[in-house]
Amino acid sequence: MKTKILNIIGIICILGGFTACSDDNVSNLKLSGDCMVESVALDSYEGTIDLASRSIVVRLPEVYATSSMQVTALNISAGAECNIKPGDVLNMDAAKVLHVTNGNAYLDWTLSVLHDEARITQFVINDIYQGTIDQTAKTITVYVPGSVDITSLVPTITYSVNATVSPATGVAQDFSQPVTYKVTNNSAESTYTVTVIAIEKPKALFIGEASVMNDLDLEAKTACQWMLGNVANSLYASFADLRAGTIDLSECKVIWWHYHVDGGVDGHDVFMAKAPYALDAKNELRSFYENGGSLFLTRYATNLPSFIGVTGDDEWTTPNNCWGQNEDAAELCGGPWSFRIFDGQSEHPLWQNLIAGDNPNEVYCTDAGYHITNSTAQYHIGTDWGGYDNHAAWESRTGGKILGVGGDGAVVAWEYPANNGKGGIICIGSGCYDWYSYTYEAGYAENFHQNIAIITENAMKHLTGE
Repeated sequence: MKTKILNIIGIICILGGFTACSDDNVSNLKLSGDCMVESVALDSYEGTIDLASRSIVVRLPEVYATSSMQVTALNISAGAECNIKPGDVLNMDAAKVLHVTNGNAYLDWTLSVLHDEARITQFVINDIYQGTIDQTAKTITVYVPGSVDITSLVPTITYSVNATVSPATGVAQDFSQPVTYKVTNNSAESTYTVTVIAIEKPKALFIGEASVMNDLDLEAKTACQWMLGNVANSLYASFADLRAGTIDLSECKVIWWHYHVDGGVDGHDVFMAKAPYALDAKNELRSFYENGGSLFLTRYATNLPSFIGVTGDDEWTTPNNCWGQNEDAAELCGGPWSFRIFDGQSEHPLWQNLIAGDNPNEVYCTDAGYHITNSTAQYHIGTDWGGYDNHAAWESRTGGKILGVGGDGAVVAWEYPANNGKGGIICIGSGCYDWYSYTYEAGYAENFHQNIAIITENAMKHLTGE
C-alpha cells in the first residue's frame, strides 16, 4: 500500500510539472496567463524570436549606432506586463533582459542586436598561400611562388557569420586576372577584388619549420602575416624548401626567422635539440649570408649566427640567459614594457619613428592589458657568470654591435654589420618584442605595441638598403 501511495504522489508531481511553466526563471505559483513576446522592433527594425532559447535578435546594417535605440514596437501576451515599454530608449551596446509577467508567472527574454557584417576575414590559396586583406579598400593580395599555376587555384574563404559569398569558397578560379568576390549578409554587401601575384624571385622571405604558414605557431604566424602584408614581394618558405632549393634566392635581400617555443629555448644544447630542421639548412643559410644576403633573427632565432660562422668558429657564443612562458598562460602587462637603447645608438635606423614614452632612451613595446610570454634570449653581462665581463668584452668576442640592453645591462638587441661582401644581421632577443597576445584585458588600447611593427619595418629597410 505504501508503495502505491508513493507512486501516485510521483505521478501527481510529474503531471503537475507539465501544467506549470518551467522553473527556469518562471514562477510556478498560480499561473494565470502566458508570458510570450510576440514581436518587438528597435528603431523599426524587427526582431527575430527564438522560442527555444527565449532570445530575440534585431538585425541591423553593418554600420549602425546602437547606444540609443527606441523600442518602436512590443507585443506581448494578453494581460502580460513587461519591464520595457514601447517608446523606451535603450543602449543596445549590450544585451537587455525583457522581464514579462502575467499574474504570478514570468519569463525572461534576452534582447540583442546583430550587425549585418559582410566581410572576408581570411583568404587562403590552395591551403598554403595566405592573402593580405585591406578592409578599407576591399582588396586582397596573395603572393605565390612563380612555379604555381595561377590559372587554377582553389581559395578557402572565411567570411562573416550568416553571410554568403560568390563565387563560393572551395571553387577553383583562374587568377591570371583579378577576381571579384561578393559577400552578402541581409542588408550588408561588400565586393572584394582579389589579385594573385606570382613571384619568381622574392625580395624577402619569412622562414619556419611548418610546410605552410597556417601551421606556424600563433606568435610566428602573426609576425609572418605582417610581413606578407607590408613587405612587397615577400613569401613564406620552410627550412625544407631552403634545403631543397625550391625558392629562387637570387634577388632575395633578407630572410626573417621569428622562432617561438613555449617554455623557451635555454642555450646552445637546447637550441640544437629543438631546432634540428633549422640546423639542417645551415649550409644554405650560411651561403646566403656569405653572398651578401641579410638576416633578421628574433626571439630564439638569435641562436643561429653562432652556427653559420658569423661569430667565428665559436658556436658557444649563443645567448646565455634565456627563458619563456607558454602562450596560453602568458603574463599580464600591468603597464608598458620596454628596454633601453644602448649608449650612442639612439640614431640607429632601428630606433627611428617609434611611439615615444616618458623616457626618450627607452623602446616601449607593450601596453597595459597585453598578455606576453616574455620569451627572452639575451646575453648576461657581468663578472659573476656568463663569460662576458662587460659590454666591450661581449662585442670583442662576438663581433657584434650592441643596440639595446635590458634594465640590468643584458644585451637584448644587437647587430652584425655587413662587411667583406657578407650581409648584415639584426638580432632582437628581448622578451618585450612580442607579436601575439592570446587575449586582452578590459580597457586594453594598443599604443606602444605598434612599435613592434615599426621596429620590424625599420629593420627590413635597413637590411635591404632602402
